[in-house]
Amino acid sequence: MTRADFINRLKDGLLGLPTTTANDIVADYQAHFDDGVAAGRTEAEVAEALGDPVRLARELKAEAGIQRWHQEKNPSAAAGAVFAVLGLGALDILILLPLLMGVVGTVFGFFIAAIGLFVAGGVIMVAGPFAGFPGGPFAAILMGLGLMAGSVFIGALLAIFTIWLVNGVVWFARLHYRLLKPALEPTPAQSTPVSGASA
Repeated sequence: MTRADFINRLKDGLLGLPTTTANDIVADYQAHFDDGVAAGRTEAEVAEALGDPVRLARELKAEAGIQRWHQEKNPSAAAGAVFAVLGLGALDILILLPLLMGVVGTVFGFFIAAIGLFVAGGVIMVAGPFAGFPGGPFAAILMGLGLMAGSVFIGALLAIFTIWLVNGVVWFARLHYRLLKPALEPTPAQSTPVSGASA
């Protein structure tokens, strides 16, 4: 495989990443080819040492999703990390997919229930004193506050569980698959390391 073939396939696989990130990755791999050719190796030898560019692109996108999750810790980043890991297309991850989707569906259901509980607590707290709530206005306010506090507690527990779940998926991916750093490190066959490779 020539340098042009390798780089074109890598670029195609990196579609969906931010442009600057994709450009940095392509520049790193261009540097691998430059160093390899300078050391007297052919483009085909360098390409073979680097591996399949389509697989590398999947791994790099997975690592980008994982890095975003570590930096942002929000629902969008969590979904991005999970889908990036699933994008590796590995058989054992795909076997876990039904179980993972079941857990995610259950967590989502609890989140919706917590939101409903919070809204119900707010309605009881605001409308209860004027609607003849059993026990009087003070009981309505306390009941509403109690329901709202309970829903916030449930939401906090679910948030902690969700973070733990996403971290577990990321740990599983890192345990089983070569991701960004190994993909960018020179192989033993390469004679000179690339100093410009980003971690």
